[in-house]
Amino acid sequence: MEHTTLVSALLGLLEGLTEFIPVSSTGHLLLAGHFLGFESAGKTFEIVIQMGAVLALMALYAGRLWQVFSTAHRDPAALRFVVSVLLAFLPAVVVGVLAHDFIKSVLFETPMLIAVMLILGGVVLLFVDRLAPVVQHDEAMQLPFRKALLIGIFQCLAMVPGVSRSGATIVGALMLGVSKRAAAEFSFFLSMPTMAAAVGYDLLKNRDVLDWTAWHQIAVGFGVAFLAGLIVVKWVLGYISRHGYALFGWWRIIVGSLALVGLLLGY
Repeated sequence: MEHTTLVSALLGLLEGLTEFIPVSSTGHLLLAGHFLGFESAGKTFEIVIQMGAVLALMALYAGRLWQVFSTAHRDPAALRFVVSVLLAFLPAVVVGVLAHDFIKSVLFETPMLIAVMLILGGVVLLFVDRLAPVVQHDEAMQLPFRKALLIGIFQCLAMVPGVSRSGATIVGALMLGVSKRAAAEFSFFLSMPTMAAAVGYDLLKNRDVLDWTAWHQIAVGFGVAFLAGLIVVKWVLGYISRHGYALFGWWRIIVGSLALVGLLLGY
């Protein structure tokens, strides 16, 4: 039990540190679980603890969220922002429901694929960070509906573990002329309905395979992810505004390469 609790806490820390940066928190969790010999029923642990990090984001943005939703009925700008997030969320709902079983039973069980996608995603992130189009939108709450929907389509690429949900949305936004900071912030807002829906649907699908031991693991990982997420969200926007995404691209390439070597060696 002590070993399981420690591993759950370590994975929760990893989740909280990586959920809001474009390095694929799910990819990191699945690879770490593989090398640590950690197993969860239906990979539900890896999905559900992500909600701990998302709740940290909601806590930090509570004032802004309240302002938006409390004025949406009379403020066209606030209503427009809510609609843009819902539009971006819609593609993930469709693809997630249709492909859920394949994603969980095949893609989540292929560590080699995850390592390769980390590397490829890192290369793409470095490329887009340097050669993104001229900025046309500098405010996450004022994106056109068409571009919000396109960003949501990009987010669907993250159904493949190792791609990164935030990475896919950020790369898509940068390619559509959104500034680096606004791209990260829109990714933050989009993560709230996306992850809430993913966790709820996953719990529903796997309710028969969860046991009390699993709930203990989830509670530990969830709590640690929440605390770590509070720290990262406060830091990440300022860092991205000053330095861009190159650090995260190199991190992906290094982690993916190390994982690939370990897998090829039979670990």
